[in-house]
Amino acid sequence: MLDGQMRRLIDPPLNRVGRWLAARGVTADGVTLAGLALGLLAAGCLALGLSGFVALVPLLASRIADGLDGAVARATQKTDFGGYLDIVCDFLFYGAVPLAFALRDPANAPAASFLLTSFYVNGTSFLGYAVLAEKRGMTTSNRGEKSLYFTAGLLEGSETIAFFVLLCVWPAGFVPLAWGFGALCFVTALARVLLARREFAR
Repeated sequence: MLDGQMRRLIDPPLNRVGRWLAARGVTADGVTLAGLALGLLAAGCLALGLSGFVALVPLLASRIADGLDGAVARATQKTDFGGYLDIVCDFLFYGAVPLAFALRDPANAPAASFLLTSFYVNGTSFLGYAVLAEKRGMTTSNRGEKSLYFTAGLLEGSETIAFFVLLCVWPAGFVPLAWGFGALCFVTALARVLLARREFAR
């Protein structure tokens, strides 16, 4: 829901840093993998029961890297593989956080499982829509320059990052937060399915 507005704010500084990194030989795929490593480090901190504030630093750094990889690609050369690698790493990171809380405390497992299921369904609705949009030659730049077609939704990347930050700040609230966010993910997926039915049923 907020991604379109956020991109207008963050893209200009990200593009400047991306050009600076590209001029020094940094690759977009390298930034993507560095972002994944930082995200998994944050998840590991959470799984080990460390303070959420310890996990917050690598988590935020990983999301900055997730924005920078596209900026570096725009400053050099965008590739289909780069976009593919980016989305795979994003989904691995998204799944690692609920898993971390399940490992942190087995009592979190039901809520973590529900959250993971909602991510799975929401991700499928997003990627399936992108495939059909590509097949029909649809394009959009409302979420910035992307390798895939990004549909609007109630919950997008900005809201997910804010949710993960909240989990780091208040790890004891994981169970109610996970049930609530997971329910909103299902609402987002349902809305996207209805949109797909309207766009692609003909």
